[in-house]
Amino acid sequence: MFAVLKTGGKQYKVQAGDVLRVELIAASAGAKVQFNEILMLGGDAPILGAPFVKGAAVQAEIIDEIKADKVITFHKRRRKHSSQRTRGHRQKLTLLRVTDILASGAETSGVAAAIGTHAARVAAHDAAPAEVKAAAKPVAKVAKAAPTKAAPKKPAAKTAEAAVTKE
Repeated sequence: MFAVLKTGGKQYKVQAGDVLRVELIAASAGAKVQFNEILMLGGDAPILGAPFVKGAAVQAEIIDEIKADKVITFHKRRRKHSSQRTRGHRQKLTLLRVTDILASGAETSGVAAAIGTHAARVAAHDAAPAEVKAAAKPVAKVAKAAPTKAAPKKPAAKTAEAAVTKE
């Protein structure tokens, strides 16, 4: 029996005993997780989901957190700019071993659902009590009133005496 599961924006065809490298999952090594987004179950009688197979799950044990191979990007601007930049990136991955494929009964298995790190941060933020959220918000800065400038002095009106002295 095999299953097609979706995690980290990618789809994987798995069987019991397979070792996978998937996008980083918010769980530590040795933990058991369950993938609930199953697109298809294969075997004697294949089951297609619309979009997911209801009640199906894939359980896996996390082996380790690893990094993928380094991807190097090189940008060169020719002619007048004559500059270049090299940057590298190593994606964080989770190495896991598929232990079981459940065709039904995923809700009652008692295994924690596998969620990505971004989803875990959002869930932790949403689940935080209101007091903690209020304490975490930065205090609004009081805007200082701009000092008022005195109106510019108008030049004194010319008098007849001043006009006479200049002549």
